[in-house]
Amino acid sequence: MKSYLSILLLLACVGTAVAQEAVVLDSTDVFFRHIELKQVVVTGPTGAVKMQDMSMPAGVVDRNSLRMTPATNIVDAVAKLPGVSQVSTGSGISKPVIRGLGYNRVVVVADGVRQEGQQWGDEHGVEIDGNAVSSVEVLKGPASLLYGSDALAGVLKLNTDPVVPLGKMRVNVNTEYHSNSGLVNYSFNFGGNKQGLSWNIRYGDKFAHAYKTPIDGYVPNTQFRERALSGMLGVNKAWGHTRLTGSYFHLTPSIAEGWRDPLTGELEQPYTDAKTYHHGLPYQQVYHYKAVLDNAFYVGEGRLNAVLAYQQNRRQEFDYPDEYGLYLKLHTVNYNVHYVTRRLGEDWRITSGVSGMWQSSLNKGNEFLIPNYNLFDFGVFVTTTANVGNWALNGGMRFDNRHLDSRRLTEMGDVRFQAFKRNFNGFTASVGAVWHANEHLDLRANAARGFRAPNISELASNGVHEGSLRYEVGNRDLKPEFSLQFDLGAELTTSWLDAQLSLFSNRIDNYIFIHRTGAVIIDEFMTYRYDSGDAQLLGGELALDIHPWHFLHLGTSFALVNAVQLHQPEESKYLPFTPAPRWQSDIKWEILHDGRVLNNAFVSLGVDYNFKQDHYYRADNTETATPAYCLLNAAIGTDIMFKGQRVACLSLMGTNLTNKAYQSHLSRLKYAEVNPVTGRQGVLNMGRNIIVKLTIPLEF
Repeated sequence: MKSYLSILLLLACVGTAVAQEAVVLDSTDVFFRHIELKQVVVTGPTGAVKMQDMSMPAGVVDRNSLRMTPATNIVDAVAKLPGVSQVSTGSGISKPVIRGLGYNRVVVVADGVRQEGQQWGDEHGVEIDGNAVSSVEVLKGPASLLYGSDALAGVLKLNTDPVVPLGKMRVNVNTEYHSNSGLVNYSFNFGGNKQGLSWNIRYGDKFAHAYKTPIDGYVPNTQFRERALSGMLGVNKAWGHTRLTGSYFHLTPSIAEGWRDPLTGELEQPYTDAKTYHHGLPYQQVYHYKAVLDNAFYVGEGRLNAVLAYQQNRRQEFDYPDEYGLYLKLHTVNYNVHYVTRRLGEDWRITSGVSGMWQSSLNKGNEFLIPNYNLFDFGVFVTTTANVGNWALNGGMRFDNRHLDSRRLTEMGDVRFQAFKRNFNGFTASVGAVWHANEHLDLRANAARGFRAPNISELASNGVHEGSLRYEVGNRDLKPEFSLQFDLGAELTTSWLDAQLSLFSNRIDNYIFIHRTGAVIIDEFMTYRYDSGDAQLLGGELALDIHPWHFLHLGTSFALVNAVQLHQPEESKYLPFTPAPRWQSDIKWEILHDGRVLNNAFVSLGVDYNFKQDHYYRADNTETATPAYCLLNAAIGTDIMFKGQRVACLSLMGTNLTNKAYQSHLSRLKYAEVNPVTGRQGVLNMGRNIIVKLTIPLEF
């Protein structure tokens, strides 16, 4: 093992890294062109700000990187960033994890509003069409100042296609195929802008059969289908803009349970062929509808933004054909009104406003996990940014109130859920600074206090969570989580080197987690209960990108988080679902530029090494250790030109080329049934996968 690690560390000196994670390119820019990181623009405390002025750690995945990243969903693509990982259920469902924290601690923002879709559930993914995402911004750290409760770990901001330039129309056709799961994904997009009237419409369809592992073969009931339709109509004038966006998302994932034959140990095939694209049993039907009205008006010396949105999420679980048991229907109204002004010249901006949401969740089925409830969330905030000499300063304060009204529910004369009300208040603040020491070196520091109110599942669960294979019990005595995080960072940018170092310390009071309760069994399922304690997370990310010539990129990145519960014995010392230390390395050679037929051709080779995770929650066998594993990946791609115009982008990618048998520490299928023949628990992750992607961009 030591010699193997030595080889990996040697390879790390010749891998590629993260420069292009933090580069926002227009669709007309070339593949993998090196652009100075200091020019990247992200969303800051008072709106758009250069990344070099952000004191909070942030990363960006641009359009071209998304297109060249092999992934089955948008979270899977973003999880390649250092410090970002995913809790996965097969190939169709992924939940983001930032620096060891996930679920309701990460806010996902799309179309300018936070996505609300029962995200407390283990097998509840993000209801976003990845085809519609043009870039992703990642804030690593408490962002409660901007987004209120739940942004304790950070934010994934999914940006859609920008408005087409005035007088232009664009058509994009995208398609891809994955060999392992037979995944087929295609989408069509048409947008334009005529005399200030802009529009955009997109349709996408994605479907896959069961994925295949090196040892067990195809994993039954991991097939899924995803359909999405969205449209935007807007007016852009000198006074500002108003845009109405509507979207429809429909996901049908089968629910993998991992049952095995007691004699052979083989995975049991429930009712359907492993390579069918039709759902098996059990399965889910997930519908998400969203309408967003986004307005911006120039008023006085500043800008008034007003965003109002409605979302409806319908989640049904079927144990029998066309007969649902669990059916949750969630209504959400989001609002955000803020004013951005300029004071004391152009270098000082102040933003103040209010934001929040109203929710109502109803049980429409005959099985129950959470009660009916209403929720009202309100926050008021003020933020400021200033540039003084070589310093970029930012800070702000926010107050949040969340009121939860849980309803009584009886089942066959017995009380399943008692009525109760809870009120949560949170005061948050952030202050940070960036010192531009010279044209090459930036040093940054940030301190932020985060806030998260317990969700309805943590407070009141009482039922079988089919997708998680467990009976869950809530805890009405839980208190809100408060975090205090300190960040230190440095960034060095030269003509041949980009280096980034980010370190953090995060103390969380009343950290909420779920764990097994000994051998208690209800309805043939192991019982899990929500509890809380104080936690401390330490870690950071290091990334290097060496580009001695314009055609060669060599680099490496390393991410580490150590997450512990304070004042706990060894078996319950570490927080559940903490990602293992991860090292990634790539080498990329840009073969050809400015060719008449082929342009921006490249080839790359990458290594993804996940270290052994032996820091896990051992009490009552809630978690087990995960061995280290190394994955080999490769890609080749090019633009296809015709009369000086790009008419297609073609790429061929391969993941896990050695067909390595492994389990991710954050895979929920890792805890499926034990193989009685081999003694190995759970289901493996995907084996070798070859992906072909084709994009056809047209502009009129």
